[in-house]
Amino acid sequence: MAPTRKRAAFFDVDNTLIRGSTLYFLGRGMYQRGFFSKTDISRFVLANLRFRLTGKENPEEIKRWQDAAIDFIGGHNVKDIAAMGQEVYDEYVSPALWQGTIDIAQTHLSHDEEVWLVTAAPEDMANLISERLGFTGALGSKAESKDGTYTGQMLGNLLHGKEKAIAIKELARQRGFDLGDCYAYSDSHNDLPLLLAVGHPSVINPDAILRIRALREGWPIHDFRRARVLNRLLGPVVSRIAALGALATPRWGRSKER
Repeated sequence: MAPTRKRAAFFDVDNTLIRGSTLYFLGRGMYQRGFFSKTDISRFVLANLRFRLTGKENPEEIKRWQDAAIDFIGGHNVKDIAAMGQEVYDEYVSPALWQGTIDIAQTHLSHDEEVWLVTAAPEDMANLISERLGFTGALGSKAESKDGTYTGQMLGNLLHGKEKAIAIKELARQRGFDLGDCYAYSDSHNDLPLLLAVGHPSVINPDAILRIRALREGWPIHDFRRARVLNRLLGPVVSRIAALGALATPRWGRSKER
């Protein structure tokens, strides 16, 4: 009898697992504890908004966000940030978790499938969230540290867009996953490389572009947001657009990125 192949489910974090931004919660906690000034957090929040509003793989915008995301912990003790991260989880992250997403992840765990978080947020914070929820592990942007202090520099690239797909392919190689048997979940069209890297993509609380793609491809859609008035109003319109697009696009012309 052939051995069962190992499988995993990969989850984006911001707006997929939690309502809001992990980095925003971390920055808020640091500001309230006197780690930096209003000017510092204003600059960080502005970079966050610019990055999210553009929604494009612009190298300059990614570099600006990457610098803002890691620079704000530069010069701080790793253990101090870790201790504060525990408090930030309890204070901000835990109340913002989507229970529906946790239930999906628990279903994978119950089927003896690994569950990994994949996020642009610092990997240390992602690992903390994963540990608290009983998941297998996390992949995130790596902040460099020397002698127990963050340098404000990154190790490698920001884990965003195509970098997420590269990361899970390497993890699959290390742990023996067949990505064709694996699952991925995200809210953002920026994570299409991640979703297309696995055999079973699904979307959670999707943005408009990702919703259209999911409808066109027949991917499962989970929406746990309470404020769904716009979704109810736009849903029929989006469905019609997706259906028209599917009819207008011959099968041989469809994306075969997977």
